Amino acid sequence: MAAPKRGRSASAQSKPGRSLALILIAIVALTGGMFASGHTTPRLGIDLAGGTSITLKAKADQGSAINKANMDTAVDIMNRRVNGLGVSEAEVQTQGTDNIIVNIPRGTNSKEAQEQVGTTAKLYFRPVLASEASVPASASPSPSASSSGSSSPSPSSSASSNEKASSPSSASPTAGATSQGRAVTDALKADATPSSSASGSPSSSGSPSSSASPSASASGGADATAAAKLQAEYAALDCSKPTARATAGKKAKPGEPTVACGQIDKVWYKYVLGPAAVDGTEVKKAQAVYDTQGASGWQVQMNFNGSGAKKFADITAELSKKQQPQNEFGIVLDGEVVSSPYVRQSITGGQAEISGSFSQQEAQSLANMLSYGALPLSFQEQSVTTVTAALGGDQLHAGLLAGAIGLALVVIYLVVYYRGLSLVAMASLLVSAILTYVIMALLGPAIGFALNLPAVCGAIVAIGITADSFIVYFERIRDEIREGRSLRPAVERAWPRARRTILVSDFVSFLAAAVLFIVTVGKVRGFAFTLGLTTVLDVVVVFLFTKPLMTLLARRKFFANGHKWSGLDPKSLGAKAPLRRTRRPAGPAAGPVDPKEA
Repeated sequence: MAAPKRGRSASAQSKPGRSLALILIAIVALTGGMFASGHTTPRLGIDLAGGTSITLKAKADQGSAINKANMDTAVDIMNRRVNGLGVSEAEVQTQGTDNIIVNIPRGTNSKEAQEQVGTTAKLYFRPVLASEASVPASASPSPSASSSGSSSPSPSSSASSNEKASSPSSASPTAGATSQGRAVTDALKADATPSSSASGSPSSSGSPSSSASPSASASGGADATAAAKLQAEYAALDCSKPTARATAGKKAKPGEPTVACGQIDKVWYKYVLGPAAVDGTEVKKAQAVYDTQGASGWQVQMNFNGSGAKKFADITAELSKKQQPQNEFGIVLDGEVVSSPYVRQSITGGQAEISGSFSQQEAQSLANMLSYGALPLSFQEQSVTTVTAALGGDQLHAGLLAGAIGLALVVIYLVVYYRGLSLVAMASLLVSAILTYVIMALLGPAIGFALNLPAVCGAIVAIGITADSFIVYFERIRDEIREGRSLRPAVERAWPRARRTILVSDFVSFLAAAVLFIVTVGKVRGFAFTLGLTTVLDVVVVFLFTKPLMTLLARRKFFANGHKWSGLDPKSLGAKAPLRRTRRPAGPAAGPVDPKEA
């Protein structure tokens, strides 16, 4: 009987514990990460959790091409709108080259969301009358936090404005700062004391004074009732709350003052804004450029059309004469302040630039918003699917039941046909299931993966694919035993042949899943993704768990001696008796020798 080859096979045979320890460490690490992230269950898709799914198809009928840049801009604008409805878990993502999928979980006004996505965005330039950071009532104000200082003039010769959110603070602390270091009104700058400014009270430093009330400045002679209402809205507004941000300034008319929210350096600010001075449609072009001549870094350059240039020159001439924050103008997209640069001087000629400590991504994002006050593409609604929570629960239950039935049938087959070897198969299936579950739970918050009904189907199909790999290996071992070999060498000799078959089979499955994921749109991608994921895990489990476990079990008498319940009984497998060579006696007295003597 030929001895097994030495080398890598012998090393793997003698140290299978290393592989088992490696996969155990991986399971513990992934499970620990899952609990640490707080997401201990896979994220469910709309068809299982309930909600509304809207599929939009892009049309290039506005003079813009359907490309990645325009699609990404549209996704960003739609995402702002949907999440502006107070939806914290809405998903807006591209699929394919010209489709956008909007998934809105249950508990949201789906009709309102359907009206919001795909419609023209509203972009305005409004003068800032007052602003301050929104601090929750339970949080104590910090007088040291400041983000409203002015910056040094830009070295560029063109007229410019400077983004206050990222400029270094050079203004000395004054009595006009609020608890968050934001100037609210000129009157407070002149008259308030440091103690009063640190109080954070809306009635003192947090609200406009009578001498320079934002409502009075904005209304321009409007009745006292409207002015008082605006002042009350500003005092009560807490932009740190999503529900407040969802309604602030959403229904304001362009010619009326309003309140609004905006996020700067991850801090939410509330604003009182005057009537719209320039419409977003009057921005002819905006682009992100890098200042190679000075130290401004990335900036956003804007070009206005004829009417926009005159309006912008008028408003900047007026704002440049005022103190902060009343020398700022808010760039308002769909009721939210996306930027509030301050003005140093009157800007004429229809050209302006916004500079500050922008990153390339931040500058490009702002340029896209200015360029596309409206969506860069128009969209046609392809389908709208609404699933109730009850129906989603029923579908989830049905999917889990189907998976349990499929798994039970596979286990029954393994027990009947492979007997003791079925323990190896079931242990491997369990490891594969644990890895699949943990990775799916982690992929939810990481990449937005949602487990939908097709994904559940992919997981069910994967049970058969995983079991098939075990069967290939078991049959190779049985073939070696039928050739007359004992279990330990049979396990090692069978592995190279089984390994090639398993890799080829899994490669074909993964290739099919990858092609399906690339060419399909919608929920079918969930099936393809799950199938590809489980195929990769099948290779990991077979190499790092099934093979080392078989090597260890081959040393146990129950399997090594071929017990009839081990699934490796040589008699039941029809094993051949091992050949044994014998020497023929010398001389004429030697009789015939049976060549089959064992």
